[in-house]
Amino acid sequence: AALPKATILDLSCNNLISLPSDFCSLMHLVKLDLSKNRLQQLPLDFGRLVNLQHLDLLNNRLVTLPVSFAQLKNLKWLDLKDNPLDPVLAKVAGDCLDEKQCKQAAVKVLQHMKAIQSEQDRQRQRKLQAEREMEKKREAEQRAKEAQERELRKREKAEEKERRRREYDAQKAAKQEIEKKTKKENVQTRKPASSSRPPQPPRHKHSWSRSVLRVLLFVLLCVLCTLAACKLTELQHQPLCISVNTLYEDVLAALQNHKTLQNMLQQNSQQ
Repeated sequence: AALPKATILDLSCNNLISLPSDFCSLMHLVKLDLSKNRLQQLPLDFGRLVNLQHLDLLNNRLVTLPVSFAQLKNLKWLDLKDNPLDPVLAKVAGDCLDEKQCKQAAVKVLQHMKAIQSEQDRQRQRKLQAEREMEKKREAEQRAKEAQERELRKREKAEEKERRRREYDAQKAAKQEIEKKTKKENVQTRKPASSSRPPQPPRHKHSWSRSVLRVLLFVLLCVLCTLAACKLTELQHQPLCISVNTLYEDVLAALQNHKTLQNMLQQNSQQ
């Protein structure tokens, strides 16, 4: 890693088991020899070695290659012999017994790894799409749940409002019924008193009028009785009866004179 501009590196025959992650920072490598080691796998970001043209992995313990291997677009030569490769990968790589076969191995392996990368990208895309759809579904379910909860709260609020309104109407009706009953009882209580005790002023006025009428009738009856006694009985020679008879005759004379005067006045008014 301290030689980032190195272009050719030979690490063959070193019994290497693995490569550190910093190894992929040698992006100027053109030729790399890792043959006759004990490598079981390459770093996942091995594809960063984009300038690599010649790669020798002879006699290692590789089973697969990292997907990033497809990014080695400049690779022209590849040797994967004597590795326990996956059967499909082994068939694609073929033999590397001469220059031509090693070049074909590089081309075929790159195509194979690109296909794997494309398939993984599609799977990743499908997975991402499925996750997005699942997320949309969860969001839709969440929105539906929230809408249902809002509707439930709205319905509960409406029911609570209706319950309070019914309670208020019931209380109001009960209050009106009590007031009506109380008013009816008060009216029934005042009614006998008013019927048994009529208004005081009319009673006094009526009693006074009756008393005056009775007195006048009594006086008139007395006068008539006295006049009759003085005219028709033997008491007419008594001094009281003489006075009464004289008064009676004077009253008759006055009435006659009054009548005569009225007639004269009427005649004069006619003339």
